[in-house]
Amino acid sequence: MKALFCMDMLKNESDELMERLDERLKPSPDIRAFYVSLIKGVIKNKPQIDQTIEQFSSNWKISRMGYVDRNILRIATYELMFCPDIPPKVTINEAVDIGKLYGTEDSGAFINGILDGIYQKKNTEVQKINPSD
Repeated sequence: MKALFCMDMLKNESDELMERLDERLKPSPDIRAFYVSLIKGVIKNKPQIDQTIEQFSSNWKISRMGYVDRNILRIATYELMFCPDIPPKVTINEAVDIGKLYGTEDSGAFINGILDGIYQKKNTEVQKINPSD
């Protein structure tokens, strides 16, 4: 989250900045691969992720959201959309907890509402494809 937050604030998603942040943040070797794939995945899919977030944010444009909330939502939405090996409830609970820790008083509820909507829509779509599940 810290790396995406910095990239968002600086409006710079370059590999050079990512390398500098990697050196500065020093993710542990056992999570580094996931950390890099998460950041690159969010950046690559940002238009689709942002559109999905806005669809469930009750008239909040992504640009009006605070940096913390926006980047927590981007990471969690990426996980919900592109990481089937991560249980959705884990993604949502972690995002809400991080929002409560680093965001505003209302961040936890705001994040939960949006992610729950995204999860429900995805779950409904899966049920339409696989009605026996």
